[in-house]
Amino acid sequence: MGVGSDAIAARRTRQRQFDPASVGRCTGLSVRRILDVIFDAAAYLAGAFIVGIFVIMTGGSVLREVGVSTGGSDDLVSWFCAAAAFLAMAHTFRRGDFVRVLLVLEKLDEKRRRVFEILSLLVAALFCGYLAFASVYFVYESWQFHDMANGLIAIPLWIPQLSFIVGALLLVAAVVEQVVIVLRGGKPTYVTAVEERHARGDFSEDV
Repeated sequence: MGVGSDAIAARRTRQRQFDPASVGRCTGLSVRRILDVIFDAAAYLAGAFIVGIFVIMTGGSVLREVGVSTGGSDDLVSWFCAAAAFLAMAHTFRRGDFVRVLLVLEKLDEKRRRVFEILSLLVAALFCGYLAFASVYFVYESWQFHDMANGLIAIPLWIPQLSFIVGALLLVAAVVEQVVIVLRGGKPTYVTAVEERHARGDFSEDV
């Protein structure tokens, strides 16, 4: 009896160790952590471009006062603005900082609201997917036809346009992630983020 009990206990231990559900949960968590790192890194990079805009504009103002030419600074500022906007989109979406129209959702019960949330996310994924496809094709054409910047900084246009591709692809990944979360019965990250801020008494994003 003792040997049989030990064998059963060992078999149950192995089953717990190789439980497919637990492996799936661990995989899901690891994917979420990887996405967190990627989206946060893109947001920090977007912040760095904003700092770069400040430095270029401030430095240009000072240099012009002492008679130093600042040609090309306008080109850099425009490219940095685009990079900051696109690279921050995925992080902004997940934090619930995008404007959401809740006139319909607020009047629905929990079950119907979840259905409409899924439909909204699927539509968003479709449009964001088209945005990503169009951005890749647009930048590919710039590379294919050797388009050059028309300003004082003559570089291939596909270089600054890369931020367009990266930002669009990250936004698609963020939207698809939320689709998976809601389909699994969870609450969207952009909803929980807003609820956490409100629980702390922070309504600054709603102003």
